[in-house]
Amino acid sequence: MDKGLGAGIGDIISHFQNSSCSDGVQEPCIWASPGGARKIDIGKQIFCNRSLNMKNIVAVGFDMDYTLAQYKPETFESLAYDGTVRKLVYDLGYPEEVCLLIVYACVINNLLEWSFDWKYMVRGLVLDKKRGNILKMDRHKYVKVAYHGFREMSKEEKVEAYGNTLIRDAFDEPDYALIDTLFSLAEAYLFAQLVDFMDNNPGKVSKSTDYVRMYKDVRAAVDLCHRDGTLKQMVAKDPKTSIVPMLKMLRESGRSTFLVTNSLWDYTTIVMNFLCGSHTLDGGITCNSDWLLYFDVVITGSAKPGFFHEDNRANLFQVEPESGMLLNTDNGTPMPQVGDISPGLLLKEKNGTCRIFQGGSVGHLHKLLSIESSSQVLYVGDHIYGDILRSKKVLGWRTMLVVPELEREVELLWELRDLRKKLHLLRNERDLIEDQIHHLKWSLKSEGIDVDEQRKMCTRMDDLECQRDKARLSHQEAQRECHQKFHKVWGQLMKTGYQNSRFAHQVERFACLYTSQVSNLSLYSPDKYYRPSEDFMPHEFDIIPL
Repeated sequence: MDKGLGAGIGDIISHFQNSSCSDGVQEPCIWASPGGARKIDIGKQIFCNRSLNMKNIVAVGFDMDYTLAQYKPETFESLAYDGTVRKLVYDLGYPEEVCLLIVYACVINNLLEWSFDWKYMVRGLVLDKKRGNILKMDRHKYVKVAYHGFREMSKEEKVEAYGNTLIRDAFDEPDYALIDTLFSLAEAYLFAQLVDFMDNNPGKVSKSTDYVRMYKDVRAAVDLCHRDGTLKQMVAKDPKTSIVPMLKMLRESGRSTFLVTNSLWDYTTIVMNFLCGSHTLDGGITCNSDWLLYFDVVITGSAKPGFFHEDNRANLFQVEPESGMLLNTDNGTPMPQVGDISPGLLLKEKNGTCRIFQGGSVGHLHKLLSIESSSQVLYVGDHIYGDILRSKKVLGWRTMLVVPELEREVELLWELRDLRKKLHLLRNERDLIEDQIHHLKWSLKSEGIDVDEQRKMCTRMDDLECQRDKARLSHQEAQRECHQKFHKVWGQLMKTGYQNSRFAHQVERFACLYTSQVSNLSLYSPDKYYRPSEDFMPHEFDIIPL
């Protein structure tokens, strides 16, 4: 773990692979380039839930973390995990033995022969704080996959915990926690480890400590890491993606562009300079503020999702980029200091048209960009709750969700299309056999059937029950194979069994568009009319050829 503390921006942020254009030169094939306007790989496509005509969009905004900056989870989440463990020991008073057992389990205790696995958790899971369970559910909030710590729960256990109630559980706060952002994966994994540790070592945990208390401590440790800058100090110790051509194309098409991030200015400028700045021949980075040329407004320390509430009364401060000093404003209008010239005028001359702020609210942003209608804004983010739900539900902004996991998921869907067809046929076969068995059972109740006919029907039913059992096993094995191709534990991100997952349901409800990475915007015309595919209900599938 310790070697991760020296990880720098280049180690943390993923580099998008530039594709070759028609002349063979390695450069981003944006839509406006000579090699653009061609077929787009399925993993790079933008998918549409609600019609969106880009001609009606006057401003395009972006989140930074996991949106413009795609962090490498194997590095960033390891830093998050390690930082959280340290906070548990040094800030929240957890015994060092507990955390050492967690981090170095293989050496100290053979009961916990696992270490941090950044691939284990996925988005869309729900933590049951009271029971110490981790759940994956479908769009109807039925629990389909459940683990207690790292132990898979049986069907009977799932029914006992979540199926034998008179009132359906909402699976929301305060009893549950939603893992709806990539930043939450490390804390979910640590929570599972602590649950296992508590169950396996009851004498080493205080009697006053329960699963709820452990989750609160983990959550507090994570908050401390973010609040005191631990994570971002690690990332910023040593700070090319294809976002620059996208930003240029949007601005050349006449749109305003803005950045709204919860990160503060010192970290924001390091990351954005890496993403947009000049790179030297030896791989170094030229530190300057050229990246500001690609934005009209930058708002740091925005405290989303509260930022999206119109009644938010947070003060808006202008940021002096070289010193990071905050300057008072009058709702975005610079306020000169007594005996000094207007700092706002100096900033504007130095940085072109971009204005940099901290705090404030969406009302300030609308005023700064002269937005007349919220439907004129497209905002791109990675966090369902923090970026997409509030901006869509409260404001009516148009939204695009970045789902990095989607690229691999759609490519696997394409590769496994024959297996999925097989699943469909096996399911139909099971249904057909079961219908025949039910008909035979019903027929046996009828009067007037002689003994020979009854014997034949019973023999036929025995044969059908054997066929049904074989079909069920074949179906279950194919389901398991398909499930594990996507993820050995949690399966497909957007599906739970045959139903859309809860995460997919949220994507469908609140994201107008969704895609695997923000730079995919550059592969489409800035004036494109995005149209959704036709919705189908179950009664239409066998009637309308798909």
